[in-house]
Amino acid sequence: MVKTAEEIALMRISGRLLGSVFEMLDTLDLAGMSTMQINDIVERFIRDDLAARPASQGQYGFEYVLNSSINEVVCHGVPSTADIVGEGDIINLDITLEKNGFIADSSKTYIVGEASPQARKVVAVARGAMWAGIRKVRPGASLGDVGFAIEKHAKKHGCSVVKEYCGHGIGREMHEEPQVLNFGRPGRGLRLREGMTFTIEPMVNLGSRSTVTREDGWTVVTRDGKLSAQFEHTVAVTSNGVEVLTLRQDETV
Repeated sequence: MVKTAEEIALMRISGRLLGSVFEMLDTLDLAGMSTMQINDIVERFIRDDLAARPASQGQYGFEYVLNSSINEVVCHGVPSTADIVGEGDIINLDITLEKNGFIADSSKTYIVGEASPQARKVVAVARGAMWAGIRKVRPGASLGDVGFAIEKHAKKHGCSVVKEYCGHGIGREMHEEPQVLNFGRPGRGLRLREGMTFTIEPMVNLGSRSTVTREDGWTVVTRDGKLSAQFEHTVAVTSNGVEVLTLRQDETV
């Protein structure tokens, strides 16, 4: 679980490249595009512009380079030519990238056009929940501290946190130990040490936290049909705090 300084330096490269993928997506008007079009744009950018590998493609039999989760889709949405992003939608794009043998993982929920106040709310709460968790990361803190901060933020704003899916260790493999739950008790769970690298990725629902998986075996949706949003970063525990390896230019810790 603990990486050397040299390994984290390589993860920093992967993270910076993945951040640039989202910065590219920020320039696009997603309205009217199919999720497959977005997938193909991202694949070309990762392979051709960044000379990197989309790490999700082929993982667990998944054929595509990203998950595209629109509105009530919580996670693992599958790109399709039939799924067209509409005005007022929210869409989470979850992307992984491997360079020099190390993987970075990040996601962002985009608001497309003039979305409803409720849509804007769940996106803002999900973003805030992620940062609440990230700001608890430091040597000696516990994973329970991180999860508690995430859920507390969501509940404070009248939203719920999905509990079946969580963050994870990451490095040479996409999914390593430990599991990083989006709920917990302060002071409980694994103690954080300098050099640990993992993702923090809360999925926040506007209504109930309950989910159901569609017949395709991938797509997870809210059971009540209400909106869901997610944000994710890959982080490293430093000597005195946290480094966000996938930080984008428009963000500050």
